[in-house]
Amino acid sequence: MSISPAPSKFETRIVNALTVDVEDYFQVSAMAPYIARSDWDRIPCRVEKNVDTLLKLFDANNAQATFFVLGWVAERYPGLVRRIVAAGHELASHGYAHLRASEQSRGEFLNDITRAKKILEDVGGAAVRGYRAPSFSIGLGNLWAFDSILEAGYAYSSSVYPVQHDHYGMPDAPRFPYRSRAGLVEIPITTVRAFGRNLPAGGGGYFRLAPYALSRLAIRRVNENDGRPAIFYMHPWEVDPDQPRIVGTSFKTRFRHYLNLGQMEARLKRLTTDFQWGRVDQAFASDLV
Repeated sequence: MSISPAPSKFETRIVNALTVDVEDYFQVSAMAPYIARSDWDRIPCRVEKNVDTLLKLFDANNAQATFFVLGWVAERYPGLVRRIVAAGHELASHGYAHLRASEQSRGEFLNDITRAKKILEDVGGAAVRGYRAPSFSIGLGNLWAFDSILEAGYAYSSSVYPVQHDHYGMPDAPRFPYRSRAGLVEIPITTVRAFGRNLPAGGGGYFRLAPYALSRLAIRRVNENDGRPAIFYMHPWEVDPDQPRIVGTSFKTRFRHYLNLGQMEARLKRLTTDFQWGRVDQAFASDLV
């Protein structure tokens, strides 16, 4: 009788979903009051270099990811989109112009996300199944956005963050994937339940602002206690400590945007070592059936 070897620690780990919102530093929603959209084409872009940094880091640490790419970026840097696809990562949509869903009419929103999907598929040569709204801007006041996302041909959305925040959030939304519409799955950003509320555990600015150990503890808790994969998000500009500083921004904006940028790359290396990371369509395959 032969005895099969016990699975390794790596093999038994849950595959979490690593995601990147591909936008440049001057396209961040918090910078909108200080930078006119009409100036975007005149500002030197840094997104290509920063995404290449992430691609190298992910490759070195055997991490796969889903890249939610702006259509605006894809039009100007088609080679970048093709490198993402060629490296085996999932190509997904962040809309075209980084407009909040909550600031658009239904028609404008549908046009934006439909346009982005077509551009990304044409440039990347891969089907685009996922969408993420800029600034997680789907909430109780615009649930109609789910109808538009479904109409545009997406299979899933990752546009809800079930936390209380001054710019976004739907704290009473489910913490784990659910059917927002028949034919459309919503995959919320990861939270942990503590002190009677949902606490952020899915990356973003919180990953830079708090000690790394807190993020590691939170993701481990979701994996071990909830038995579910986590979904983590970040931006290419977060690995770019030398990016130009925008003049005139508020203290809160500067604090949130610039703090610990120089530590981000090292933290990501630890994150991709401590956990196993895959694409959204891999980590949540059972939810997308």
